[in-house]
Amino acid sequence: MKDVMGVISLCNEADRLQELTRFRCTASIPFAGRYRLIDVVLSNMVNSGIEDVAVFTGRKYRSLMDHLGSGREWGLDRKRGGLFILPYASVSSAGEYKGELHTFQSHLDYFHRGSQKYVLIAGSRVVCKIDYRRVIEYHQSTGADITVVYKEREVGDSPALREVSVQEDGRIADMEEHPGGTGGNGLSLDMFVIEKSLLLTMIEACVAGGRFNFVRDGIVKNWNELKVYGYRHRGYTAVIDTIHDYYYESLHLLHPEVWESLFCEHNPIYTKAKDEPPVKYASGARVANSLIANGCIIEGTVENSILFRGVKVKKGAHIANSIVMQRCEIGENAAVRCTILDKDAKLTAGQMLLGDWEQPAVIEKRAVL
Repeated sequence: MKDVMGVISLCNEADRLQELTRFRCTASIPFAGRYRLIDVVLSNMVNSGIEDVAVFTGRKYRSLMDHLGSGREWGLDRKRGGLFILPYASVSSAGEYKGELHTFQSHLDYFHRGSQKYVLIAGSRVVCKIDYRRVIEYHQSTGADITVVYKEREVGDSPALREVSVQEDGRIADMEEHPGGTGGNGLSLDMFVIEKSLLLTMIEACVAGGRFNFVRDGIVKNWNELKVYGYRHRGYTAVIDTIHDYYYESLHLLHPEVWESLFCEHNPIYTKAKDEPPVKYASGARVANSLIANGCIIEGTVENSILFRGVKVKKGAHIANSIVMQRCEIGENAAVRCTILDKDAKLTAGQMLLGDWEQPAVIEKRAVL
């Protein structure tokens, strides 16, 4: 995979996760007790043998830069290649966002300096375990101009994904310009393989014509001139686009078979290492069907929940069906139901937070209630 350049494009990912994206981008949202969303796609690239990865950031990327650092945890702190964090630059004179092709154009030197033939473009909101080596092999075997990674359409799938119509030979007959249609038999997972020379030509032509969206302007509007094939992904796939998505897919990880398929089978998911002591369970503590990260101190009850590092649950407190992020504190005799608490939030003694499965309560970072 030395012939493949990885691009994680965050500049086109909308902030729809309310309080969770007030101080951070979607890619840096904490996930599964100790990870960030970007860890999954970045680990997939590294595990597939890609040694040169650029993260094209969107707005609010400070926490993302802090998390990724030099890329050491992913083996990307190299003298040649490695991890590149390319800042958000695609803004018009009026301060409006133009599109990811404009962002790519702002960093053309990154593409030119690399010797790789192919570019793999992916976002961070699709969570799945995938071997990109097979995608590249499929791309080469079909002679495609562009290969789109997709999944079969199922009842209950996220409306945030573009629908595609895939023929029996694997060629894609049609792709939506915008998500939310009803005609295709597959859903694009926002993962694309394209030859670098074609991408550079696309960037130049589209930007010169005032068109900046990679899928709509680069692919769909040039459909008749391109050979677009689909690589079908099988296995666990989650799309994190809304608060409900985040809440549902996070608690879905409490099913052992889901957790094992994402974090235990085949290659690992890497993240920034943070040393914490083991969990401390006080006398009288009760925990059932939950993920509890290192550094937590549990004196109360935790059920069907995910607790990140350093959470303190005081005596008599009861947490159920909730997600509690780093260093939160739940006071004595407090109750938390169907709630997402962002980092460093504090619930004082005797207080109650009650959401529901369809609309979980969301408490912003550093809030005190």
